[in-house]
Amino acid sequence: MQVPVRILVVEDEPAIAETILYALRKEGFDCLNVTLGREALAQIEAGEFALAIFDVGLPDCNGFDLYRQLRQFSEIPVMFLTARADEVDRIVGLEMGADDYVTKPFSPREVAARVKVILRRAALSGSRPEKEQPRQSPTFRIDDAANRIYFAEQAIALTRYEYHLLRTLLEHPDHIFSRDALMQRIWVAPDHSMERTVDAHVKTLRAKLRELLGGDDPIETHRGIGYSWKRKQ
Repeated sequence: MQVPVRILVVEDEPAIAETILYALRKEGFDCLNVTLGREALAQIEAGEFALAIFDVGLPDCNGFDLYRQLRQFSEIPVMFLTARADEVDRIVGLEMGADDYVTKPFSPREVAARVKVILRRAALSGSRPEKEQPRQSPTFRIDDAANRIYFAEQAIALTRYEYHLLRTLLEHPDHIFSRDALMQRIWVAPDHSMERTVDAHVKTLRAKLRELLGGDDPIETHRGIGYSWKRKQ
């Protein structure tokens, strides 16, 4: 018998939590609802959850702060819920590396559908046919099973989307990816994101690479087109 996938719903409004739990359980998910950020961290650290849904406005903390604390020990996918339709909030959530972002009021069925998309994308990114061996710089090593990239056998501290962005560029040296192509390959809900999100992640990734490479910048910008990984001559 297949074990149901576990979802943690961090939402303090009972009516909203119940509608989300009902929709997810109808899809066969095993769900748990907690109302506080500290409870969420304890549950994730102690249990096995495939995904977490964070309300941005919790009684004991901000959902973005909760996300930062979570990323210190776990890489599970996260979806944000918020009562604010402010575009700035949405940008912040996505640029931090969140997998999706839903504004209240929303359809619980839509939330369930987006959860399935996130989990499907996470499963695909963690599996690669053996015949597909990534082309990468000899100084970098990609560990897909652990979602890590190593430089000179030292793990690079990357956010979820920085990892997928660097992996995509490393595997296709000299190939120019448009911003839209990168969003379609990497982001879970590209239609709900913005191209400036790609630029923000490239900027933070570049800063980390320059520190590793003594100031060198192997990510090449092609104005009006996109980005590529510059192959060493």
